[in-house]
Formats: sequence, C-alpha cells, structure tokens
Amino acid sequence: MENELSAKRFTEVRRDLNFTQAEFADLLGIAKTTADIERGRTKLSGKVVTELLRQFKINPLWLFGESNQRYLEASSVSVMPKVVTVDQADNENMVLVNAKAAAGYPQNIHDTSWYRQLPAFDLPIPQFRNASYRGFQVEGESMLPNLRPGDWVLARAVESLDDISANRIYVVVLHDAVLVKKIEKIPGSDRLRLISLNESYAPYEIETSQLQELWLVSSKLTFSIDATTESGLLRQLQQSMDELKEKLARA
Repeated sequence: MENELSAKRFTEVRRDLNFTQAEFADLLGIAKTTADIERGRTKLSGKVVTELLRQFKINPLWLFGESNQRYLEASSVSVMPKVVTVDQADNENMVLVNAKAAAGYPQNIHDTSWYRQLPAFDLPIPQFRNASYRGFQVEGESMLPNLRPGDWVLARAVESLDDISANRIYVVVLHDAVLVKKIEKIPGSDRLRLISLNESYAPYEIETSQLQELWLVSSKLTFSIDATTESGLLRQLQQSMDELKEKLARA
C-alpha cells in the first residue's frame, strides 16, 4: 500500500513538472525511464528521494504518506537566481524571458545551457549594477491596468523572503509557473497570498516552500499593439532600453 501511494505521488510530481518518463529519469539518475516506479514495480530508492528533495524540495515524508506537506519548509528554500550569465567583459547580463520561454523556465531553472537560447542585454548604467536583474514578459490580464499582456517588466533578484513588501510587485517563480503578482505574508504561517491588481482575479495562497526564485519589479517596458512578432518585440525592447538609458543619463 505504501509503495502504491509513493508511486502515485512520484507520478504526480513528474506530471506537474511536465516531464516525460524518460526526461525525469535522466534528471534523477534513473536508467532509461521512470515507468517501473510509477507502476509500483520498483520502490523509490534513497538516491531518487534525495534528488527530488535537492532539485524540487519535495518532502520525503509526503512521498510516503507521512505528511500532507508536499514541499520542504521555507527556511530551506533559497529564492535567489539559480543561474546568472555574463558578457565578454564579465558584466552580468539581463536575461529576457518571453511568455513562451516562461513556460519552460521553472523546469530549466538550473540548466545553464538552456539560458543561452534566451536574448540578453547589458545595461551599463548605475541603476542596473550591483544586483541581478532579469526581464519577464507579462502574460494575461491579471495585473491590469498597471501591466498589459505583452508588456515587459525588469526585475531585481530578491535575496530573502524577509525582504517582501506588500506594496510592491514581484515575479514569482514556482515549481510549475512564472507569475507576476503582489505578495502578502500571512502572519503566523509559512504561506503567502498572491494578489492580482485586476479585481476579477481572486487572491490565492501558496506555501513559501513552493518558491524557486523571487524578483522585485523595478520598471516596465510597454509596446504598441502591432508588435506581433518576436523579432519585432526584441527590436522595440532594444529601442526602449536605449531610451531608458538616455533618460537616466540626463537625470
């Protein structure tokens, strides 16, 4: 019965992370496929449990039915960037994560080679130095009227959950999604409330242990409605960044 439950929960984790059986096996160091584990033919090994814990913060007690808490406690979770990239001058790049790339961001968050496919810029101005910044494209209407679908936000890495402010907007990277939300801490618990600016979207709660990264939105870039192609978006993004640099230089 225990093996049946652990197999079911293992399968649930894989599916929620959108991996095939072969992909998940490779990630966890299992030969060929996870099919035997998911069918209950093979018990979860200590190595597999350790990798689930290390890579995805999966609570071993939850896997075996001894806890209802799927993820580790928040004190074990780092929300700092898992990968940063630099240019030839060794300056840290601002990687741009468009809406399409955001779908695969949580699963590839540790994969340095995955980041190389994403465009990146270096903004040589003081406001973007001495910290890690990343650009994320806004998807959906939950942050209207402040942020429209297709807008980009430029966000600074958050070092600790203690730095969260209820009056700011964040890019929240979970194990299965990238969201742009306001955040409220829930007193006396390890949970956070994610809030949309568009009141049509109800707030909802998550466990702090579900977080992979957290980015504080510092500015946004808005594009005209006719920027429909990715290349057009990137050209306008470059133009907007140039304009931003000029404004800051004159300030």
